[in-house]
Amino acid sequence: MATVTSSLLQRITDDSVSCSVVEVDDVRHVFAAATPHGDTLEEQAEDALQSIASVMDREGARDSLVQQAVFVAEGVPIERCRRLVRAFQGESLPPTVYIRQSPCDGQLLTIEAWGEAGVHIDRVAEGLVVASHADVSLVHCVPPFLPPGERVGTQTISDRVYDRSLSAFRALQSLLGQAGVCFEQVLRAWLYLGDIVGMEDKVVRYLELNRARADFFAGMVFQADRLTPVRLGRAVYPASTGIGTRGRNVQMGCIALATEREDVWAVPLENPRQTSAYDYAARYSPNSPKFSRGMVLAHDGHAMHFISGTASITRSETRHVGDPEAQTHEVLDNIEALIAEDNLVRHGLPGLGATLDNLARARVYVKQPEHYPQIRAVCQARLGEVPVLYTVADVCRPDLLVEMEGIAFA
Repeated sequence: MATVTSSLLQRITDDSVSCSVVEVDDVRHVFAAATPHGDTLEEQAEDALQSIASVMDREGARDSLVQQAVFVAEGVPIERCRRLVRAFQGESLPPTVYIRQSPCDGQLLTIEAWGEAGVHIDRVAEGLVVASHADVSLVHCVPPFLPPGERVGTQTISDRVYDRSLSAFRALQSLLGQAGVCFEQVLRAWLYLGDIVGMEDKVVRYLELNRARADFFAGMVFQADRLTPVRLGRAVYPASTGIGTRGRNVQMGCIALATEREDVWAVPLENPRQTSAYDYAARYSPNSPKFSRGMVLAHDGHAMHFISGTASITRSETRHVGDPEAQTHEVLDNIEALIAEDNLVRHGLPGLGATLDNLARARVYVKQPEHYPQIRAVCQARLGEVPVLYTVADVCRPDLLVEMEGIAFA
């Protein structure tokens, strides 16, 4: 077991699980990524779940899981995975999304979990958890997956990307409503789209997701009372990852903020090296992707940085076409610039900048499995002991070979 400690966080890595523990304001944030052993699905699921449970037990967060993602290899039945996870975690089951992305190391599944010690946990409904401390609540939301063709009330779930995306956004909105939260309070969203760069009636499927997102967001004002003065009057959207999966499904999840405090900031971050995604020219997408490059939640002298899906793009152009190693460096350079102190000053949050050393967790989406060794080598060199989960996933442009996201603390 290896342990690395900084002024803000501690990282622990052993054979089956890596984790970060962040202590802020009497709250212990625990991020764990399990890479299981075993031959069968049952063996690997048991190993991954037990490894995560051991970490959470040690940090006092066993019954305080707030979010979980299960990445499932192609050919492995997701319903079987769901039953195994539910049987193990029981009443402590957090909002959990099952994603058809094969783990890069060849496992049948990998699991990433987020636990919170020192907070009040309210399990409002399946897929909906509210974690509260000091009058600030984070609402974690994953609606139940509805396969195409299934009827909900008088409606049948469509297999069209636009229709299914609108249905998924509405499901998020409806579930958040059970916690008394509106969609405009969303800080962070995840959009998982099967066959993301495939075609549907001569239109790229990702463009149809963007069209649905633009239509759903129309008229919404995000974080209206949480912005710093320099962000007032500018476009505001949640931080987001839009990433491909196998199959043709659409799945979503999100985190929203609920608080009455006037000293809590929720500020979208844009990257000085990149054109804002919502300002992309029409040649990239007739309806530009409505998301911010990151979102900072700040109060009581500290900040949590939600880093959106980030690729090898500067301004609005793909860089290093065909070179996975150079693209990985470019991605990390973009993340560094996004969360850097000078960029936080630019956004009205001086003193709350971060570096790659402040990352609590990261996900790396690898387009081509054969590029994994090169991409991982760059990440290990620059990220050290940060818990990183690697999966095989298509990215929203055909020439992009890698995408990353993460959470950092400052």
